[in-house]
Amino acid sequence: MSSFDRRSLLILPLALAACGFTPIYAPGGTGSALRARVEVQSPESPDEYVLVRTLEDRLGRATLPAYQLSYKLSTTTEEQAITATNETTRYSLVGQADYTLTALETGTIVASGQVKNFTGYSGTGTTVESLAGESDASERLMVILADQIVTRIYATADLPE
Repeated sequence: MSSFDRRSLLILPLALAACGFTPIYAPGGTGSALRARVEVQSPESPDEYVLVRTLEDRLGRATLPAYQLSYKLSTTTEEQAITATNETTRYSLVGQADYTLTALETGTIVASGQVKNFTGYSGTGTTVESLAGESDASERLMVILADQIVTRIYATADLPE
């Protein structure tokens, strides 16, 4: 038997409001304040292109920019699975992005931080298969990093009221 009481669900919004919770996309929320107002630094590499494309997809392409998002991206490849004959069969692509969101009008940094993550791919098979796996892993990693950046900005940005 369950002792679930539907009336307790009515109390939840009041409890969240009391703790200062504001939905991101609500009027006055961080999401609506940043939508189509963030100009992202121009990409200079294929990885940066995917990162910027995803950031603009999540934040909206800037029509009237009020903020500048700059980043520094680095990736490394690490061997993960090595056979007894010393052949690498699996790789991890590790990425790190340092980001800064700056208000264009005042030059004030409203959010900054660092995100890290990784993806993996197989090194077995033909050269074409390995290169395709590496390319796909790289694209997945850039999407993951972009999503982490947007989430952190929404959660931590100190936007003027």
